[in-house]
Amino acid sequence: MKHYFLLYNIFLRKRFPGSIIIVTGIFISITCQVPYDPADLILRNGKIVTMDDRWPQVSALAVKGDRISAVGSDRDMLRYIGTETQVIDLKGMLAIPGFIEGHGHFYSLGASLIELELRNAENWDAIITLVAEEAKNKKPGTWIVGRGWHQDKWDREPQPNVEGLPTHHKLSSVSPQNPVFLSHTSGHGVFVNQAAMQVSGISERSVDPPGGEIVRDENGEPIGMLREYAAQPVRDALKAYQNQRSAQEVEMNMRQQVLLAAQNAIKNGITSFQDMGSTWEELDHLKIMATEGSLPIRLYMAVQEPAVEMEERLADYRLVGYGNNFLTIRCIGEKVLDGALGTHGGWLLESYTDLPRSFGLNVTPVPEIRHSAELAIKHDYQLAIQGIGDRAARELFNIYEEQFTIHPEKKDLRWRIEHAQVTHPDDLPRYSELGVIPGIQGIFACSDGPWVVDRLGEERTKERGYVFRSMAESGAIIMNGTDPPVEEIDPIASFHCSITRELPDGSIFQPEQRLTRDQALRSYTINNAFAAFEEHLKGSITTGKLADITVLSKDIMSVPEDEILETDIIYTILGGKIVYKGTI
Repeated sequence: MKHYFLLYNIFLRKRFPGSIIIVTGIFISITCQVPYDPADLILRNGKIVTMDDRWPQVSALAVKGDRISAVGSDRDMLRYIGTETQVIDLKGMLAIPGFIEGHGHFYSLGASLIELELRNAENWDAIITLVAEEAKNKKPGTWIVGRGWHQDKWDREPQPNVEGLPTHHKLSSVSPQNPVFLSHTSGHGVFVNQAAMQVSGISERSVDPPGGEIVRDENGEPIGMLREYAAQPVRDALKAYQNQRSAQEVEMNMRQQVLLAAQNAIKNGITSFQDMGSTWEELDHLKIMATEGSLPIRLYMAVQEPAVEMEERLADYRLVGYGNNFLTIRCIGEKVLDGALGTHGGWLLESYTDLPRSFGLNVTPVPEIRHSAELAIKHDYQLAIQGIGDRAARELFNIYEEQFTIHPEKKDLRWRIEHAQVTHPDDLPRYSELGVIPGIQGIFACSDGPWVVDRLGEERTKERGYVFRSMAESGAIIMNGTDPPVEEIDPIASFHCSITRELPDGSIFQPEQRLTRDQALRSYTINNAFAAFEEHLKGSITTGKLADITVLSKDIMSVPEDEILETDIIYTILGGKIVYKGTI
């Protein structure tokens, strides 16, 4: 009998290779290995920083469909390799959760890639040259549109000038028959020529609107610079010109903007984009593309329309994870409570050091913001309002706290203050206490650092300006972005500035406010996911989450700081698909 069981055991092992077989008396137990479901994609032999505290770093991961199906060691992944599995040897490179752009303007980014690029212009004369060349190829009446100038970044002051700003005369002389519309890099001011002022009805008799300023010379003549709402007549005239296009042309242009913006983001390692303010028309267009399955990047969208209109339409527009998690609409923003520091528009508690006559601008009336807050509570929308100056931030904290007090039953709202650049020390704890998320742009510390002390003075800048490390240590969940097209959509540059605060001249802007590398990476991944109620789907390399992954040429978590800016995007993986491949 003993020999019989031995022979039968041999037979079973041949019949069920790899099985564990126990034969006891006349009872036979067979436990067969269950084959693992083969992965579609495996990344191995890398340094994978997960942003998941349960397994902070692994060397490999597996993807099935659009989800991460396993994480672990190279050996762990062997069981998931099938005949159709694509295996990528990372050769020690760093893989991280896909970058999430925390604050941008999606359609504006796409449009900026078609318009005149002014960010690299070294002075006003260089901009005049660019416009002159463009005017040569334009029919009379055709608008010339550009974006990206900043007077504090020019290598010399224009002559003549008013408060450091040029006058329109040179611009008007090279484009007498073409209206010219040049947005400040912040988007909070516009410079125009005489033709644009004529078609929009701006003259020396024009009155400054609430929340805006027509900058004038000593004789009261407009110089061409329009701050905040003073630019609205020109924006309306430009819109009327663009509306002359056919419906088909408008549709083609919008699709072009979507594709260009997405391509620009994806090649920079970004897999999700949080847009802070779009129109009904733009949201309708994105829903069409999401229904088609043709959206090329994941989008989290905010409505930016008057409260009186939102009151009737918000309920119909709310979407979460539409189109296979490519489109979410559940935010109201970026209604600008104030303007930008660069154009002296940020609303401050005390006046500007370099413009003592001004405390900045309250752009959107406080009652309008309060109405939007009431609608956000009612319709379960997040609220994300711009509050750059310390006065604007305080007003927002007060509005938010008022709504939270009225509605104690509403929990986990995650309301945001966008561009949290100047915060009074008395208000800093309110982020953590109220659960309000500060939306920062790390790169702004380096791009604004050379001139922000002129605006605020040294003491106020040190106490209140760009205090990102203090925010993090106060318990606030900070999120990060680049505000494209204000800055280039480059998370590597923003990461570098977040941890170094190094200015172009090599000096360090407020070294005590530098983030750690871990804080900076979290602010671009899991924190941004949390800020969009998507931490269950994105932001970390965790089994079951979307397979949105970025692979970098350098280990930004450990290489010397001066090497970080040399980092290239090697792979951008979106939903398990390689949508961008750089040079290895």
